[in-house]
Amino acid sequence: MTDQHQGLPVAGYRPQNDANVALVNEHKAMEERLLRQLDRLQGTGHDDRWLAIARTHIQEGFMALNRAVFRPGRVSLPEDAARP
Repeated sequence: MTDQHQGLPVAGYRPQNDANVALVNEHKAMEERLLRQLDRLQGTGHDDRWLAIARTHIQEGFMALNRAVFRPGRVSLPEDAARP
């Protein structure tokens, strides 16, 4: 049996099963290893501007990957109730 974890206390996030939580935790470890590699390269004579670009794209890529797993949804807004 797979346990359900409550979603983040943020609108749009839903409960997740153990497999999804484990998968995203695995992704977070991969991301951290890559970011630490960038940390080691910073200030060593490599192009720091491109290292910063790489960092941004890696972070964006993992964010997209984890959103694909957790599948947060759209949220209702107070003004939605005012629509005819």
